[in-house]
Amino acid sequence: MKTIGLIKEPAFETRVCLLPKEVKRLIKDFGINVLFEPGFGRQVNISDQEYREAGATARPAHKIFSEANFITSLNSVYEGQEIGQECEFLGIYNFGYFPGRTEVYLKPGISVSSLDLLPRTTIAQKMDVLSSMASLNGYKAVLKAAELLSESIPMFTTAAGTLRPLKVLVLGAGVAGLQAIATARRLGAVVETFDVRTSAGEAVKSLGAKFIEVYGSSESETAGGYAIDQTAEYQRKQKALIEKHLRTASMVICTANIPGKQAPVLIDRPAVDNMLPGAVIIDLAAEQGGNCELSSSGKLLQHQQVKILGDSCLSRQLPVSASALLSNNFYNFIHHMCTSKRTEDHLLKACSVIENGTIVHRSLQHHLKNI
Repeated sequence: MKTIGLIKEPAFETRVCLLPKEVKRLIKDFGINVLFEPGFGRQVNISDQEYREAGATARPAHKIFSEANFITSLNSVYEGQEIGQECEFLGIYNFGYFPGRTEVYLKPGISVSSLDLLPRTTIAQKMDVLSSMASLNGYKAVLKAAELLSESIPMFTTAAGTLRPLKVLVLGAGVAGLQAIATARRLGAVVETFDVRTSAGEAVKSLGAKFIEVYGSSESETAGGYAIDQTAEYQRKQKALIEKHLRTASMVICTANIPGKQAPVLIDRPAVDNMLPGAVIIDLAAEQGGNCELSSSGKLLQHQQVKILGDSCLSRQLPVSASALLSNNFYNFIHHMCTSKRTEDHLLKACSVIENGTIVHRSLQHHLKNI
């Protein structure tokens, strides 16, 4: 029988990877034994008793590491503890951008799969942790910016006069960007959106936003819906056009990212200098360098009269909603593992980073050689 261990997340994490509902389904559907560290669900107001009622068993962390075949978490919870048998870690590790995170796992008997490496295919949608969290990030980014602004968002017509609707600029029209557009539009803002992918224009316009397009971009069908690196000439045109629209925007939501690579810098210091006094930038790409040159991951800064928040995980501020989505993602991934032949399944192969203490992910092997 497979045994899954649930270890408490690091102090900065507010979300959990599996809720009692999905724990109960794993036990019922596959006869899996689930162990959890006491206090595992405390940050989302779930008691140990609820996990026990779902069929899980409480164990100290060191016992879980020695007894479990799988350790499931969002972040790395392994710090070199003794494991009693072959053990696989399932999480969201972003090894592509932080390859050094692999070092602790390079020991015999340890394997690692990272769900952020799932390809964006139809069958993988129900396991896609990045899309789930990006949607919440885009929504929360607009609400966070609204809190930091010193002006209202929609048009107000009163006896004392009329307040014009706020102008919002969204950089990147992926899942987070589209959710940001939808949220800003619901709040009554005028929204403009930039994306290097011309294919994103239709979705942007369907949400009632204006699509800003720079002609001459490169796209790839193998990029999984993500943007790819662009030519120097395109980047020059892109910079000039974005700066033009930045000058009239009171709220800017940055979502442009390339998996495993430095985020493209779309807003430099001079561009920020020319923004409206009181404007707010929310940089969701901050963890990978940021779309704004002045962003700092996890920090709220002020440059002259512009506020800049760098936070790639605003979903942590919505822990109950985020955990509900993540728990479904993880359940579906484990379900897929239990019902597929691992050696033949392309989704499981795509997520496999380390097998028995050896890095097996090709792009990561190549990346490490070039460091």
